[in-house]
Amino acid sequence: MTTSLRREAVELPPPTSLPRRLLKHPRLMHHNRLAALVLAANLAYLWASWAPSPRTMGHAALADLALAVLVRQQYVINLFFRLATWPPPTWPLKIRWTLGKVYHFGGLHIGGALAGAAWFLALTTRSTLTGADGLTVAVSWTLVTLLAVIVATALPPFRSRHHDHFEKIHRFGGWSALALFWAHTLLSTPGPVEVSVLAVVTFSVALPWLRLRKVAVRLERPSPHVVLARFDHGETPFAGSSTAISRSPLTQWHSFANVPTPGESGFRLTISRAGDWTGAFIDDLPPKVWVKGITTAGVANIETLFKKVVYVATGSGIGPCLPHLLAAEVPARLVWATRDPRTTYGDALVEEILAVQPHALVWDTSRRGKPDMVRLAYEAYRDFGAEAVICISNKKLTWQVVHGLERRGIPAYGAIWDS
Repeated sequence: MTTSLRREAVELPPPTSLPRRLLKHPRLMHHNRLAALVLAANLAYLWASWAPSPRTMGHAALADLALAVLVRQQYVINLFFRLATWPPPTWPLKIRWTLGKVYHFGGLHIGGALAGAAWFLALTTRSTLTGADGLTVAVSWTLVTLLAVIVATALPPFRSRHHDHFEKIHRFGGWSALALFWAHTLLSTPGPVEVSVLAVVTFSVALPWLRLRKVAVRLERPSPHVVLARFDHGETPFAGSSTAISRSPLTQWHSFANVPTPGESGFRLTISRAGDWTGAFIDDLPPKVWVKGITTAGVANIETLFKKVVYVATGSGIGPCLPHLLAAEVPARLVWATRDPRTTYGDALVEEILAVQPHALVWDTSRRGKPDMVRLAYEAYRDFGAEAVICISNKKLTWQVVHGLERRGIPAYGAIWDS
């Protein structure tokens, strides 16, 4: 563990050219580009089929909303990651750099949802003006209203301030919207295409819930800030995946990185106090929790695209990094900034980390204050000869590290909080 103070500040490389810096700006990140691509494709389709028929508009709405649902399906997400990480690290870095952005697939969800809602609004308006059946019109406008509420509450200002409400509206509103889509389709003399697409979407939504079960959990609380949750219910997830758990399956779900130990069954979750739900979990220590669906690939799975990587973590961000460090599939160097690591996380966890990362930089913020994480990340990247940096932290610091490095020509990755 490296603890010596830096004798001199690390000189960061200069920013790249202005056009390249603009492309690396957060507002032009791949998530937003994918959303724009979906919207552009819909506009091109509208231009090509000027004055589309009601049936064409209905097909477009259904296709876009199916896209929005299916790209969030856990099996589809895992497939995305498997395809994106298939190339070996001998491929050109620019290609691997782009493939590593696979976790921005949520842009397809956003673009599909916006385009689908717009198509259905246009269809409903046209049906109303042309005197469609009263029941069909009523169902259509109810669905339009519901889609508007779902879209509005998914916007960042509402979602970030009222995430619990956003989650409930998205879940129950989504189920209700799907039921209304079925009603609208059946009232509109559907063909085999419409029924088949709706059936696939319905199965996709239901599939994770078909695996809903309540399982035992063993909890260890090394400090009032952290709980280490141990599961062994027949599932040993792959390194870099996450599991969603809940104490009330119809209300709140929270995802945490799985930490399997090589050669052992089961896995661990590192749960830090970060709000009402995690605080209550740490204080109450429930003997059982609900799980559903399958374990899902996370951002750090893109490590296999590179010959060497640097992991940058703050606080409980060590959780998503730890399974990759233990698996040691890719040579890695750890930079971890946290408050009093041994007191907070326990000696056993810290020793486990140091056993696989003897050269890790562990920065104790209670003794040394907050570091410049961009400089620490760059120094580790330079000294280790890495090809990429993966940052697991809070939203502000993640974007500070990712953007701070990418604008200087260094591949960097971190969560984008799009769910």
